[in-house]
Amino acid sequence: MRRLHSAARCTRTGIQPSFLFPVQLQFFTGEKTEKATPQKKKDARKKGQVAKSAELAPAISISLIFLFLLLSGSWMLDSLLGMIRESLVTYTSWQVNPENLNVLTYQVTFEAVKVVGPIMLVSLIVGLGVNYLQVGPLFTVEPLKLKLEKINPIQGAKRIFSLRSLVELLKAIFKISISLYIAYLLLWSAKDQMLQLSLKSVDAVLGFTAWEVLKLGVFIGLFLLVLAVLDYVYQRYEHEKSLRMSKQDIKDEFKRMEGDPLIKSKIKERQRQMAMRRMMQEIPKADVVITNPIHFAVAIRYDAETMSAPTVIAKGQDYLALKIKEIAKKHRIITMENKPLARALYSQVEIGQQIPEELFKAVAEVLAYVYKLQGKVR
Repeated sequence: MRRLHSAARCTRTGIQPSFLFPVQLQFFTGEKTEKATPQKKKDARKKGQVAKSAELAPAISISLIFLFLLLSGSWMLDSLLGMIRESLVTYTSWQVNPENLNVLTYQVTFEAVKVVGPIMLVSLIVGLGVNYLQVGPLFTVEPLKLKLEKINPIQGAKRIFSLRSLVELLKAIFKISISLYIAYLLLWSAKDQMLQLSLKSVDAVLGFTAWEVLKLGVFIGLFLLVLAVLDYVYQRYEHEKSLRMSKQDIKDEFKRMEGDPLIKSKIKERQRQMAMRRMMQEIPKADVVITNPIHFAVAIRYDAETMSAPTVIAKGQDYLALKIKEIAKKHRIITMENKPLARALYSQVEIGQQIPEELFKAVAEVLAYVYKLQGKVR
């Protein structure tokens, strides 16, 4: 209670109490202010979380379809009129039997596909192409999995009355309003021709109506295309914002990918101990141990049948050098004091490596002396 009173008093005076600093520090470190790492983006992509605008494919499809109708509408109209004419003139005189019905079905279906097929093909290509350009090659069933939070009424209410839903509602109202305004402008510009339609033939009326509808579709399609591009930019921004990470998240991800530093240090320590044991097990095979005599110890082994040059099988400094000398004494291995040679071998040659050529003479003299003491001839 005393701390709360002191906090209130410090707040009134404009002084931040010191015991609040850790809380503030924890709050700021938990803020998601950092860009998502490549690994976070990769994991989100596997779950189907990608930047994608649902408006882009329909907008491009509408624009291209009406543009296609504008360029080839007369051909499609001639095909439809030909199919109707053929039905009224030819098919009505046919007898009703299975063979005639099969031929009739085939011809009508072929003509219908010839007229409607290009429009469906354009829609299919645009839908696949636009989604591929936005997302790239991606196949995942993660969004289709049943999740309990999706059927939670409280979460559903939050989604309905969220800021994103409000933005989508305003966007839909804006699209409808602008589309109606475009339709009003086009019809107003053609009001004189519309007043004279009653004086024209049916063909002229149909042609005028088709032309105005195509113009309306093209203009609305272009408007929706511009809006879809802006929506895609907004969706990318929202996607990047939703993937932002805090500094602690980045640290945790680094630990998951690279491993906990404490565990890695323990693994390295275990590997070092195993290497040390292997080295100590090789010392009894040595021919001689060259010492500093206190600080360094290097064990050398030479087998003329399997080695082209003497090899360092163990080396150590200070405490490790003392252990090497103890093991050498225990197994009656000769220990020789040669300060320059011991330092050179310790600094230049790693365990398991052969001695360099410049040290051949010095090591050969040591080995010759050792073999002479042991009564060996090599």
